[in-house]
Amino acid sequence: MTWRRLALGFVTAWFLIGGVFHFTATPAFVSIVPPYAPWPLFWVLFTGVCEIAGAIGIWIPKLRRIAGWALIVLTICVTPANLEMALHAERYPAIGAGVLWLRMAFQPVLIWIIWWATRR
Repeated sequence: MTWRRLALGFVTAWFLIGGVFHFTATPAFVSIVPPYAPWPLFWVLFTGVCEIAGAIGIWIPKLRRIAGWALIVLTICVTPANLEMALHAERYPAIGAGVLWLRMAFQPVLIWIIWWATRR
Protein backbone atom coordinates (compact mmCIF):
# COMPACT_ATOMS: atom_id res chain seq x y z
CA MET A 1 0.00 0.00 0.00
CA THR A 2 1.35 3.41 -0.90
CA TRP A 3 1.60 6.43 1.39
CA ARG A 4 -0.89 8.21 -0.82
CA ARG A 5 -3.49 5.46 -0.39
CA LEU A 6 -2.93 5.51 3.37
CA ALA A 7 -3.41 9.27 3.38
CA LEU A 8 -6.57 8.96 1.27
CA GLY A 9 -7.84 6.32 3.69
CA PHE A 10 -7.13 8.57 6.66
CA VAL A 11 -8.87 11.56 5.06
CA THR A 12 -11.82 9.37 4.10
CA ALA A 13 -12.19 7.98 7.62
CA TRP A 14 -11.80 11.43 9.20
CA PHE A 15 -14.52 13.05 7.09
CA LEU A 16 -16.84 10.08 6.65
CA ILE A 17 -17.00 9.39 10.39
CA GLY A 18 -17.28 13.10 11.17
CA GLY A 19 -19.97 13.58 8.53
CA VAL A 20 -22.04 10.68 9.84
CA PHE A 21 -21.82 12.10 13.37
CA HIS A 22 -23.34 15.33 12.09
CA PHE A 23 -26.53 13.29 11.60
CA THR A 24 -26.30 10.88 14.54
CA ALA A 25 -25.20 13.44 17.15
CA THR A 26 -26.83 16.53 15.66
CA PRO A 27 -27.64 18.30 18.97
CA ALA A 28 -24.01 18.02 20.09
CA PHE A 29 -22.81 19.54 16.82
CA VAL A 30 -25.43 22.31 16.94
CA SER A 31 -24.19 23.19 20.44
CA ILE A 32 -20.68 23.94 19.16
CA VAL A 33 -21.70 26.30 16.37
CA PRO A 34 -20.41 29.74 17.39
CA PRO A 35 -23.21 31.94 18.75
CA TYR A 36 -22.68 34.56 16.05
CA ALA A 37 -23.42 32.05 13.24
CA PRO A 38 -27.06 32.06 12.08
CA TRP A 39 -29.01 28.85 11.42
CA PRO A 40 -26.81 26.40 13.35
CA LEU A 41 -28.88 23.34 12.42
CA PHE A 42 -28.59 24.17 8.71
CA TRP A 43 -24.79 24.51 8.95
CA VAL A 44 -24.40 21.25 10.89
CA LEU A 45 -26.42 19.29 8.33
CA PHE A 46 -24.84 21.09 5.35
CA THR A 47 -21.28 20.48 6.56
CA GLY A 48 -22.17 16.86 7.32
CA VAL A 49 -23.27 16.37 3.72
CA CYS A 50 -20.11 18.14 2.50
CA GLU A 51 -17.87 15.92 4.64
CA ILE A 52 -19.48 12.72 3.37
CA ALA A 53 -19.47 13.92 -0.25
CA GLY A 54 -15.81 14.91 0.00
CA ALA A 55 -14.85 11.60 1.58
CA ILE A 56 -16.46 9.78 -1.34
CA GLY A 57 -15.28 12.26 -3.97
CA ILE A 58 -11.57 11.82 -3.26
CA TRP A 59 -11.85 8.19 -4.43
CA ILE A 60 -13.19 9.19 -7.85
CA PRO A 61 -10.09 10.06 -9.90
CA LYS A 62 -11.81 12.77 -11.98
CA LEU A 63 -13.16 14.41 -8.81
CA ARG A 64 -10.19 13.83 -6.50
CA ARG A 65 -8.52 17.21 -6.92
CA ILE A 66 -11.68 19.32 -6.61
CA ALA A 67 -12.94 17.18 -3.72
CA GLY A 68 -9.60 17.69 -1.99
CA TRP A 69 -9.78 21.45 -2.39
CA ALA A 70 -13.40 21.40 -1.18
CA LEU A 71 -12.34 19.49 1.95
CA ILE A 72 -9.53 22.00 2.53
CA VAL A 73 -12.00 24.90 2.28
CA LEU A 74 -14.41 23.06 4.57
CA THR A 75 -11.66 22.46 7.12
CA ILE A 76 -10.84 26.17 7.11
CA CYS A 77 -14.53 27.09 7.39
CA VAL A 78 -15.14 24.94 10.48
CA THR A 79 -12.07 26.32 12.26
CA PRO A 80 -14.14 29.00 14.08
CA ALA A 81 -16.29 26.27 15.67
CA ASN A 82 -13.19 24.35 16.73
CA LEU A 83 -11.63 27.54 18.10
CA GLU A 84 -14.83 28.39 19.95
CA MET A 85 -14.68 24.97 21.62
CA ALA A 86 -11.02 25.38 22.57
CA LEU A 87 -11.58 28.88 23.97
CA HIS A 88 -14.50 27.61 26.06
CA ALA A 89 -13.13 24.19 26.96
CA GLU A 90 -14.90 24.31 30.32
CA ARG A 91 -18.14 23.62 28.42
CA TYR A 92 -16.68 20.34 27.15
CA PRO A 93 -15.15 18.63 30.19
CA ALA A 94 -15.60 15.18 28.63
CA ILE A 95 -13.19 16.21 25.86
CA GLY A 96 -10.79 18.41 27.78
CA ALA A 97 -8.86 21.54 26.87
CA GLY A 98 -5.73 19.64 25.84
CA VAL A 99 -7.55 17.61 23.21
CA LEU A 100 -9.38 20.68 21.91
CA TRP A 101 -6.15 22.66 21.52
CA LEU A 102 -4.44 19.64 19.99
CA ARG A 103 -7.20 19.53 17.40
CA MET A 104 -6.56 23.21 16.63
CA ALA A 105 -2.86 22.46 16.16
CA PHE A 106 -3.76 19.51 13.91
CA GLN A 107 -5.83 21.64 11.52
CA PRO A 108 -2.83 22.74 9.37
CA VAL A 109 -1.51 19.15 9.35
CA LEU A 110 -4.90 17.87 8.19
CA ILE A 111 -4.99 20.49 5.45
CA TRP A 112 -1.54 19.41 4.29
CA ILE A 113 -2.52 15.72 4.30
CA ILE A 114 -5.63 16.48 2.24
CA TRP A 115 -3.60 18.55 -0.24
CA TRP A 116 -0.82 15.98 -0.51
CA ALA A 117 -3.17 13.01 -0.94
CA THR A 118 -5.37 14.67 -3.57
CA ARG A 119 -2.81 16.54 -5.67
CA ARG A 120 -1.95 15.42 -9.17
